[in-house]
Amino acid sequence: MLSKRVIPCLDVRDGKLTKGIKFKGNVEIGDPVETARHYYEHGADEIVFYDITASAEARGIMLQVVEKVAETIFIPFSVGGGIASLEDMRAALLAGAEKVSVNSAAVKKPEIISQGAEAFGSQCIVVGMDVLRVEKSPQCPSGYEIVIHGGRRRMGMDALWWAKEVQKLGAGEICLNSIDADGTRDGYELKLTRLIAQNVRIPVIASGGAGNPEHMVQAVTQGRASAALIASIVHYGEYTIQEVKDYMHQAGVKVRRTW
Repeated sequence: MLSKRVIPCLDVRDGKLTKGIKFKGNVEIGDPVETARHYYEHGADEIVFYDITASAEARGIMLQVVEKVAETIFIPFSVGGGIASLEDMRAALLAGAEKVSVNSAAVKKPEIISQGAEAFGSQCIVVGMDVLRVEKSPQCPSGYEIVIHGGRRRMGMDALWWAKEVQKLGAGEICLNSIDADGTRDGYELKLTRLIAQNVRIPVIASGGAGNPEHMVQAVTQGRASAALIASIVHYGEYTIQEVKDYMHQAGVKVRRTW
């Protein structure tokens, strides 16, 4: 049985670490480079870095920040935001990322997934899915809709259909973020997480809503996720990575521990 991963998420705007609720009201809370180093030193399995306004502002990711983070950590490092071409992927990987995450660009140009998988390997390609709960309809029979540009643009695209499609196109992993749960600390959207995880063969990272370690246990057990993304609960010092992993271990979840 593979260990379940604990992955801190660094949302970055204008080079600063930021956090909001349901993709709104973001405030600056620190330095992403120092924060990444701290999480690495305290047991994070991976780090995810998102330049949250790059796509909406039609610009590339801030590579200088990626380079600085990559110099300070020695665990898998995924970057996303503003990656819209093979050249963008190559630049991020050369800057030190181990994986690239495509979201808005993949929805608008799905071939970027297969192109990236062919050029760099599926293991390097993460597809981010920002998902909004909606009324079931012929257009969105699962009751979940894909939204792009940092939650600003609804696509009328069914989330379950899109998850299966990105797997076919060669994605190595899905990072599944519930807009409804994002930043609320009320727990992950377990129904959504389980729906996607049970219907694809690639790993699914649960994202959005962690308020305590029990929520993470729920994400990887009830939600069937391979990993849990966290932000607020560690950014604000409520829990350490070690405390989260200790709790998960005591709950019977296999995690990587170095202490």
